[in-house]
Amino acid sequence: MIRPATPRKPRDATIAMINVIFLMLIFFLIAGTVASPLDPDLKLVDTAGLEGREPPNALVLHADGALSFRGNSTDPTTYMAGHPEGPVRIVPDRDVSGPRLIEVTGSLRRLGAPSVILVTERSLE
Repeated sequence: MIRPATPRKPRDATIAMINVIFLMLIFFLIAGTVASPLDPDLKLVDTAGLEGREPPNALVLHADGALSFRGNSTDPTTYMAGHPEGPVRIVPDRDVSGPRLIEVTGSLRRLGAPSVILVTERSLE
């Protein structure tokens, strides 16, 4: 008499998946070290001493809250009357108060500015 075959349990694929992930990890660790490092004698440019200048088409918001455009004192209404189209760029002083900045940007938006862009300094430090 022939006995029926005993059913086998399906193999768990967890071990195979762990092996694949481990091999991928090793591959990326090795591939990441292939790029050569910077030359140790290389000295990068230091821009800390450069004088910053505002873009020529930007409003400048000074620390005392005064607005100027290309060196001339202005206000949001006067500026928007002469520049009705395009986004408005503002270069705020580091020490300007937050409420004054919000007040100026809000009035520019109410006067029809499609968008107000704050121009800031980017640093690697």
